[in-house]
Amino acid sequence: MTRNFLTTSDWTRDELEGLLDAALRFKRGEDTSQPLAGRSVALVFFNPSLRTRASMQVGVYELGGNAVVLEPGGTSWTLEHREGVVMDGDKTEHVAEFVRVLGRYCAAVGVRTFAALKNWEEERRDPVLNAFAKYSEVPIVNLESAMHHPCQASADMMTIREKLGEGKKRVLLTWAWHPKPLPMAVPNSFALAAAQMGHELTIAHPPGYELDDALVSEINERAFDAGAKVTVTNDVEEAFDGAQVVYAKSWGSRLFYGNPAEDVEERAPYRKQWIVDEEKMRRTDSGVFMHCLPVRRNCIVTDGVIDSPASVVIDQAENRLHVQKAVLAKLIGGKS
Repeated sequence: MTRNFLTTSDWTRDELEGLLDAALRFKRGEDTSQPLAGRSVALVFFNPSLRTRASMQVGVYELGGNAVVLEPGGTSWTLEHREGVVMDGDKTEHVAEFVRVLGRYCAAVGVRTFAALKNWEEERRDPVLNAFAKYSEVPIVNLESAMHHPCQASADMMTIREKLGEGKKRVLLTWAWHPKPLPMAVPNSFALAAAQMGHELTIAHPPGYELDDALVSEINERAFDAGAKVTVTNDVEEAFDGAQVVYAKSWGSRLFYGNPAEDVEERAPYRKQWIVDEEKMRRTDSGVFMHCLPVRRNCIVTDGVIDSPASVVIDQAENRLHVQKAVLAKLIGGKS
């Protein structure tokens, strides 16, 4: 049976720990194997990318393989994912054919497809990603979808272990002001992975910016299974108290999904308060600052924090390469 990497919840904690171990071996140069020698990996990008695109291309190359980059509507045909649709509009090819053809050429397919921020009930089901998974005969790697970004979350867990050692840590995921609403994939996956790994997690956000209810229930269940707990708060100051990790990320409100102007108006009062600054970081337990990048300086985080020794954002970005090599080696090369 084909195994995918769609969300960390599809993998056990032991399996995730194994991925981190493998990633660290790649990073330290202890594993120089090339399990993808003579094989290709398709990388399908519906959206712009820097870290994901570069790290995946480099990772495939370093594993001995060849990356085939496709951009639907740009370097390849526009794609339809819905079932039973009459394709008399602007979509040229259906995912059903697209992904199965790629499977005849490539050993795996990576796909990046953001939330359109138009229809919450539809997008929370990750329709495009799941269409790829449904029709593919080779492994699918989620390079960020409407709801999840497991490669980023895995790199985040690797960075926490690398900087603070193994074991339970006090981790804060904090919402931050941004001039426009953003998808929830990164905070969703970070919170889920942190819970799976047994970290004591605090999620801080203003009223109205709650994460998906079903996902929050799963996060709590995973934390309980790992012997940890999850705290949700609207107090942006106290949330920082004693934190060892501060992960900043903005996301849009479900209450205004499809109405960005209303979301922008709703978040306006939080601009000065919901920013990671030096004063808040002083409340932490010598905490490290994390962000997935790209980041809006002096909106999400001050220059003083992101340029300080506490900032590990560049290490996070590097670790995307090593984690993704571990994922590909596991899915395609069968490495443990």
